[in-house]
Amino acid sequence: MSSNKIGDLDVLLDEVRQASASKFTDEKKKIYADGISSVANSGVLDSALKVGDKAHNFTLKNALNESVSLYDQLKNGPVVLTWYRGGWCPYCNITLHALQEKLPEFKQEGATLMALTPELPDNSLSTSEKNNLKFTVLSDLENTIGKAYGVVYTLTDDVATIYNAGFGLNKVNGDTSNSLPLAATYVIGTNGIITYAFLDADYTQRAEPSEILSALKQLK
Repeated sequence: MSSNKIGDLDVLLDEVRQASASKFTDEKKKIYADGISSVANSGVLDSALKVGDKAHNFTLKNALNESVSLYDQLKNGPVVLTWYRGGWCPYCNITLHALQEKLPEFKQEGATLMALTPELPDNSLSTSEKNNLKFTVLSDLENTIGKAYGVVYTLTDDVATIYNAGFGLNKVNGDTSNSLPLAATYVIGTNGIITYAFLDADYTQRAEPSEILSALKQLK
């Protein structure tokens, strides 16, 4: 169990960044760097909901095909809402583990953790099982809710080609849009207002669990 100091998650993510850099060709590094630049220039960071905005209600199915509503959850306390790209993404899996490690402290603040993914339910269940997750994983098919929150972007053709050849992105998501959500994270108060927002064009950057916890404590 880590000490969860600020930056703990980023240390783990940096290990993946360095491992990837050591095995990627220069061409692949450029493709991924260009992909991040494309996201930064797409306007998605401007369109995404931000602190002070009202979170949109939604009802999605979890891995067990049960309907889960955001506003119903907010009746019980604040919600930490996070997006992850899929079980194929090592940065996402490390982040989900880090969030789970912090989950008891989130719960002490009365908060519920909800993770949205564009993966088909069968794939999101395998993600849940693989990570032995103790929080709700919801399938946001065709990124419907992600689009409503303004956090969805389209991959460059080169990145989409790599993803589809590597693990079948279109197959695991059940669509051919080649679109993914930012690794966005929000803290939403019981009044539905967003009080913390993590938005970054670089999918290897993630909200630190300690920062999320600080945002939850500030709600009191």
